[in-house]
Amino acid sequence: MTPTPNPVQALQQRAGASIISGPWPTYSQFKGFPERERWTIYELAKAGRRAMEEKGFEMSEPYDAFVRRITQELQL
Repeated sequence: MTPTPNPVQALQQRAGASIISGPWPTYSQFKGFPERERWTIYELAKAGRRAMEEKGFEMSEPYDAFVRRITQELQL
């Protein structure tokens, strides 16, 4: 019996780069933090995404949508 492929691994684009389709971490639980800490979390979220992209992962969520979602969740 052939194992069922992982759906994330099954999606391929450009030279075999995996497309990461989620689920995405949510940041709304941090909206009560002071603004300075929320900006730090925002920068960490962007750095995490950038690191994954540098490793060759392709995100299904466009960057603009990612930034819009994170800023809304953190109320920035």
